[in-house]
Amino acid sequence: MNALLKYLPDIDGEELFYLDNLLKGKSEEQIKQFSFIYSSRRRSPMLILITTLVGFIGVAGIQRFITDQIGLGILYLLTGGLCFIGTIVDIINYRNIAFTYNRKVAQEVNAMIG
Repeated sequence: MNALLKYLPDIDGEELFYLDNLLKGKSEEQIKQFSFIYSSRRRSPMLILITTLVGFIGVAGIQRFITDQIGLGILYLLTGGLCFIGTIVDIINYRNIAFTYNRKVAQEVNAMIG
């Protein structure tokens, strides 16, 4: 876990625990390589929250586009965030949206580094 915190200092809580379990048995060099790639691809929960809030004043669904949920992004865009209900739900669940996306990214990066 110390190596993860050294390379990914802004990671905390559930995401840190998940990454620690995912990278068990990896060398320091592999963790460093993973951290470099992962940090460039992951989405911060704050970014998800901010883009969700934009849905109230402008374009709904940006948070879904940046987490590769294109279908939901289009649906939110065309329906005003499902008449703001979906946007409100996403404001409540912004950490889960980010964690779900970041988990998928972590698995892809882990597969790349071997």
